[in-house]
Amino acid sequence: MSPLATFHRLAHDTFSSSLLSLSQVRSSKASTLFLNAFESIPTSEDIFARIRLWLEQARAVVVVPVFKFLVALCLIMSVMLFVEVLYMGIVVLYVKLFKRKPEKVYKWEAMEEDVECGSASFPMVLVQIPMYNEKEVCEQSIAAACKISWPSNRIIIQVLDDSTEPASKELVKKECERWSREGVNITFEIRDNRNGYKAGALREGMKHSYVKQCDYVAIFDADFQPDPDFLLRTMPFLIHNPKLALVQGRWEFVNADQCMMTRLQEMSLSYHFTVEQQVGSSTFAFFGFNGTAGVWRISALNESGGWNDQTTVEDMDLAVRATLRGWKLLYIDDLKVKSELPCSFNALRSQQHRWTCGPANLFRKMAGQIIRSENVSMGKKLYMLYSFFFMRKIVAHILTFSFYCVILPATVMFPEVTVPKWAAFYLPSLITLFIAIGRLRSIHLLAFWVLFENAMSLLRAKALVMGLFETGRVQEWVVTEKLGDALKTKLLAQVPKENHVRFRERVHLLELLVGTYLLFCGCYDIFYGKNTLFVYLLLQSTAFFVVGFGFVGKYVPASS
Repeated sequence: MSPLATFHRLAHDTFSSSLLSLSQVRSSKASTLFLNAFESIPTSEDIFARIRLWLEQARAVVVVPVFKFLVALCLIMSVMLFVEVLYMGIVVLYVKLFKRKPEKVYKWEAMEEDVECGSASFPMVLVQIPMYNEKEVCEQSIAAACKISWPSNRIIIQVLDDSTEPASKELVKKECERWSREGVNITFEIRDNRNGYKAGALREGMKHSYVKQCDYVAIFDADFQPDPDFLLRTMPFLIHNPKLALVQGRWEFVNADQCMMTRLQEMSLSYHFTVEQQVGSSTFAFFGFNGTAGVWRISALNESGGWNDQTTVEDMDLAVRATLRGWKLLYIDDLKVKSELPCSFNALRSQQHRWTCGPANLFRKMAGQIIRSENVSMGKKLYMLYSFFFMRKIVAHILTFSFYCVILPATVMFPEVTVPKWAAFYLPSLITLFIAIGRLRSIHLLAFWVLFENAMSLLRAKALVMGLFETGRVQEWVVTEKLGDALKTKLLAQVPKENHVRFRERVHLLELLVGTYLLFCGCYDIFYGKNTLFVYLLLQSTAFFVVGFGFVGKYVPASS
């Protein structure tokens, strides 16, 4: 081989080996970059670890501080409510100890016929009985009104029947005719619509020409049975105290022992009358008229604007407007009028919805007028806005549901947040004992009452929101079902098929969801918690399930 050929061969081999080396180097770097890039892709474990870290950071930075704020807010409301209950307890104690009966505070003289004038010395009184498809109770209520002790020529019984059921309307008409034949001055009034519901019926009733001769109007719902001396006990207050616009008695329940639900209702309403109504009447001559078992001065009623259907609590609305006009209201605790508690759970739910939604909506509409009123003292304004509306009609409902059914149970999952024992146990216990004063015979049912009231708090909280923001069923009016004398007969009926058919109607989804949430919190506390809150949580979840499935109260077959 020539030298030149040898040189070319050597150069070719060298260049080839250089290219091979360079290619290997590049290939090695690419592999390294690829491996590094592959290794940088997070695994599922890395993803979950990062999510866990983000959640922990969000919990520490956002959730826990917000939760602590909500707990602090609930503690403040708990103290406010306790102070309010304590204040009312002190007032009632003062009234009882010093025997501050209405007869001692206001002028009162027994009614007697004047020798010269005879019955003309008695003022003319109109008795209104609004009804709507209530044939079960119409006879007893009309009879009770017709038996009131008052000169027959100085009283008019006015039955306002808005019934849409022909059988009910016919029965009421016949009952009115029967009493008319016996010499009672009774009228049967109907209208072709239900505009304004009860308020509309009462307003239309006041437009009749014969009402102009009356100075006072007594109102009784269809299930109320006043004693014969009702007017003899109430009228002297109105006659001798010209600034009094209203005198009202308390409700007494003829079916309180019907079932557990009626006993628990009796406890709540007894406290309402014994404490809340009496406190308002004794301190500021103001309370929320309950819509029945009361006598109004017609001039005060007209001056206050008459019956208004702007809310579903036309009775409370009228009481507020009369107070803003400078009129006084009187409640008599020992003047009892027989009435009936709803023993059907759906009837109770409708009633509680209206009793919660209506006042909240009224507060929204009347707060400004109360503040601007020139006829009311600053102290009475404060009582109406803070004690009557804000504390009893708003804070009490919000606190019961949000704290005891949502926030307190959630603390088992937040060990960083602690609720003091005084707020979780001592204050609620004291408030419950205060409420038991209203009906001592049921004090052994306090635990059931607490669980039931908490379970009902969801319904009330929802109704409260509707009333404050005027949404949903804010103007819904459902007449509370009444059974009257037919109650015992109906309850004896065997109705397994009826109950089975109505099972879907009895299920309430939201209550079941809250019950499930409480059950989860209770189980979590058992396995991971460090306290015994699970005892309350499991009991309360059971109460929500019982209410959610509608296993409360009595189930009565529909009338044929």
